[in-house]
Amino acid sequence: MLVKDVMTPKEKLISVNPIATVREAMKLMRTHSVRSVIVDKAQEDGAYGLVTFKNILQSIVAEDGDIDLLNVYDIAAIPALSVSSQLNVKYAAKMMVNSSIKRLLVIDNNELLGILTMTDIIEILMDSVE
Repeated sequence: MLVKDVMTPKEKLISVNPIATVREAMKLMRTHSVRSVIVDKAQEDGAYGLVTFKNILQSIVAEDGDIDLLNVYDIAAIPALSVSSQLNVKYAAKMMVNSSIKRLLVIDNNELLGILTMTDIIEILMDSVE
């Protein structure tokens, strides 16, 4: 099975501008009940990023940051770890486990296609045991 068969497509993802404040990103996360948001590329040849609860907690709690003064770009993982839509899911899962991450962006030709999460993979595994 390929990543493209399991991933959440970009149409269902929430994205934020890299110059948005952390507060704005948190509002999007709360409004849409998500634990991460995609950070748009700053320019055509730029990289997509990802902001998660962990990034926010690290910037606010550990570094005593102000959510109104920090931009998303300051705390996001840019570039976010990514895989091709044509990769076998087992290799993406192995990458997630080895890197201790829960999400991988799915990018082909520097364009976002979706996101692959541990939950996406576990749901497929659960379906296969029924």
